[in-house]
Amino acid sequence: MVSTDIIIIGAGPGGYRAAEYAAKHGLKVTIFEGDNVGGTCLNVGCIPTKTYVHSASFAEARERMAQVVPQLRSGVEGILSHPNITLVREKASFVNHGDCPSDSSEAKIKGTVPVILAGNETYTAKNIIIATGSETKWLPIEGANDPCVVDSTGLLNLDTLPKRLCIIGAGVIGMEFASVFRRFGSEVTVIEFLKECLPALDSDIAKRLRKQMEKEGITFHMQCGVKQIADGEVFFENKKGQTESVEADVVLMATGRKPRTEGLNLEALGITLARNGAIPVDDNFRVATVPAGYPAGLYAIGDVNGRQMLAHAAEMQAVRAVNHILGQQDGIRFDIMPAAIFTEPEAACVGPTEDQLKEQGIAYECRKSFWRANGKALAMGEAEGMLKLFVATDDEHLLGCHAYGAHSADIVQEVAALMCRDTTVTQLRDIIHIHPTLGEILKAATE
Repeated sequence: MVSTDIIIIGAGPGGYRAAEYAAKHGLKVTIFEGDNVGGTCLNVGCIPTKTYVHSASFAEARERMAQVVPQLRSGVEGILSHPNITLVREKASFVNHGDCPSDSSEAKIKGTVPVILAGNETYTAKNIIIATGSETKWLPIEGANDPCVVDSTGLLNLDTLPKRLCIIGAGVIGMEFASVFRRFGSEVTVIEFLKECLPALDSDIAKRLRKQMEKEGITFHMQCGVKQIADGEVFFENKKGQTESVEADVVLMATGRKPRTEGLNLEALGITLARNGAIPVDDNFRVATVPAGYPAGLYAIGDVNGRQMLAHAAEMQAVRAVNHILGQQDGIRFDIMPAAIFTEPEAACVGPTEDQLKEQGIAYECRKSFWRANGKALAMGEAEGMLKLFVATDDEHLLGCHAYGAHSADIVQEVAALMCRDTTVTQLRDIIHIHPTLGEILKAATE
């Protein structure tokens, strides 16, 4: 049996960041990955999607994706070549005690030491980090197994641009691909069950963004439920209970993602999953449902714990988990998690929506500013956009910011940094911003 300081299952953003951070702090790491390193984000998610967002045509997007993804994957390979890191290119799963291979007598004796099987070898460590990410959540729609129905990975692998694309779901994945493929020339229809798109985004901002995308030629059917997919046609029930349909060459299932735990054999550890299939964890990302008698060093980071399904969240959760293993404190604010949607124009947010502030009974003031009043935006030909800055009524601290418009992610990132330092709107007002920049849109909201 191979023993090491830390075992990490999965080499996505959370896994390889945990490996890198632990190795730099002198810990010996064994990391398992049965697929390409880099995880969903690098190989079939964030990075390929962004090459599409920043490409002028479908052909250019595919060419750039074929260049960018291997280059970044090579970078991750370099990170994992650290002398303290051993990369095992095998899928890993936990072993039921008593069922260990013959060379695992040590584990049989100890009984409470988690044992991992990968290939024909067994491994153990005092600390184990599960970082297996997530996978597409397929809705049980009749006809969903039709060859024309794909998830985001399948859409990225298309060789030809679909003339008609129907997208089921108006979340981040659906909205980004709707924007991209419409720009490439596809006829795009989006069907969404909820009243508005992008539920994590302020409803006012989300509606304005959707209306702008409608002007670009994208058709939205809101508050509609898809019932069947058959012979290149998507049938759905509208909010009046009537059946409608749209024709499509390709149907994208963009109905969210679910934690990837299949094949881990978590039953061997007695781990009970949450209702959404996630591994419950505490604030240090230790697994919260491990039976008594097991060591405390079992962690789950990234999408698999279902807390904040974002690549940058996984990376910072990795740092927190390793810090806990090292006995070190950190000041990471997981309650302040910025996010972006790379549509055209893009959108971004940090902190609660206005509806959430009202529901929670928090006294706030909403400050607004607009791209059309900003010199840099007009010079760029990017006059479409609005920002909402939420400020606490009692002490003027920044509560959040939601925006859509060119480079809104960069603007919201500034707010996130200021929120982490408990900045007030008066203090923000006194910060000098370069002229002319889009950052002045934020400053305008303070005045």
